[in-house]
Amino acid sequence: MVTIVWDVDDVLNDLTLYWFKSEWLNVHPGSAVQFDDITENPPHRILGMTKNDYLLSLDNFRLSNYAEGLLPNPDVLDWFQRFGEHYRHIALTAAPIQTAHISAQWVIRHFGQWIRTFHFIPSHRNMQRLVEYDGSKADYLRWLGKADIIVDDNEANIQGAEEAGITGILMPCPWNKGKSGMTETLKFLTETAESISYKKQL
Repeated sequence: MVTIVWDVDDVLNDLTLYWFKSEWLNVHPGSAVQFDDITENPPHRILGMTKNDYLLSLDNFRLSNYAEGLLPNPDVLDWFQRFGEHYRHIALTAAPIQTAHISAQWVIRHFGQWIRTFHFIPSHRNMQRLVEYDGSKADYLRWLGKADIIVDDNEANIQGAEEAGITGILMPCPWNKGKSGMTETLKFLTETAESISYKKQL
């Protein structure tokens, strides 16, 4: 079967949008920044804060509100309900080690019918030293040797995966160059998966 690798935050869910609306705007009600203005990720420079302060806010948000309040992207969930059973699925996220268990729990709760494995590349945080097995998602996927498609919102992850021979599907977000809408992107995913599946059967 075709194996699809899914990023979690901002692909299976809308973490940055949810954080922006319920955390940033609550603390900065007079902010002139709109979500569509977030053309960089991480968006600390656009928001006028340090990177460390942004990451601390996001990590605290993950620990407090992620598990209970964050819902799946409805379009992606609908795609899984219609097509998910035809493929194998892996979750692969970049998350700090102190919040990865929450992300794993969230994935299994909402997508466990289809996604049976969860992997993460620890995001670096100040004053934290971890054993590093893989420097990037592409490095991990080269080691895994199973992936056919990766769905991600980070263009560098897409480029790295494609250099490793894996087809990349860029999830459209304000901070990337994805020009297609969600419907078109998921339609392209289906067509790509079907094409790869057909070639595997030849």
